[in-house]
Amino acid sequence: MDLDHARRVAVAAVEAAGDLLRERVSGVLEVRAKAGGDIVTDLDVAAEKLLLERLQSAFPDHRVIAEESGMSGDPDGAWTWLVDPLDGTSNVALGLPLYVVGVALCHEGLPRLGVVHDPVGRRTWSAVRGAGASGPKGPLACPRYDDDPRGPVLAWTQGHGVARDDPALRALKSALDVRARRVLQLWAPMLGWVMLARGDIDAVVGYRAEAVDLPGGLLIAQEAGLTVRGFDGSRFDGRTGLPAERRSFVAAHPALVDDLLDLVAAATR
Repeated sequence: MDLDHARRVAVAAVEAAGDLLRERVSGVLEVRAKAGGDIVTDLDVAAEKLLLERLQSAFPDHRVIAEESGMSGDPDGAWTWLVDPLDGTSNVALGLPLYVVGVALCHEGLPRLGVVHDPVGRRTWSAVRGAGASGPKGPLACPRYDDDPRGPVLAWTQGHGVARDDPALRALKSALDVRARRVLQLWAPMLGWVMLARGDIDAVVGYRAEAVDLPGGLLIAQEAGLTVRGFDGSRFDGRTGLPAERRSFVAAHPALVDDLLDLVAAATR
């Protein structure tokens, strides 16, 4: 598998989808409710159609799992594309310009390629496992971490199926609110990953995160030098097929991750 070729195809696809979203986002949206409390718009559907056409044309033997249409292609294929055509749908529905497009390519469950595109800023980030991450200005290096006495700036993400009164959820968010200078709830998890990779924020904490939008952004952060651990401290690689209870993690600069894991352990004890 030529991952450099796959990256070029994926970058062109997400940027074309980004053009579509940017051109149509100011128009009238059709918004429909989905199971689990999420929503979908006609923009999600249109961008996903474009992405599927691009990826399936270039890689007809690959399986694709898309946010809105589910699985297509060879169900037993070793290579699988994960497609999130509009990460931040709720933001768009509210008129907030906080959304990205993302895809990931996994081999037997392990993410090997991740691409995230910001249509508003017209910027793209990508990573190939073992070959580093890059952004609009070139290769990404592990950002500097300054131990601010006011605490770190974090992004929080959780799965759509998590109940509002989930005891672990409430304990975690309360503990993070006390420890952190600010906890961002972006409603666009992949945006949080690229902010972490760029050094704009200090950490991402996820609780039973969604599966489709996890591997691509996570790989970009890992290849940029950030550390990702499961709540139990084990290495977390964003592998597909994990049940929701195993999709909880802390991602941060290596100097901060142990402190946050201790906080998570105390909150969920």
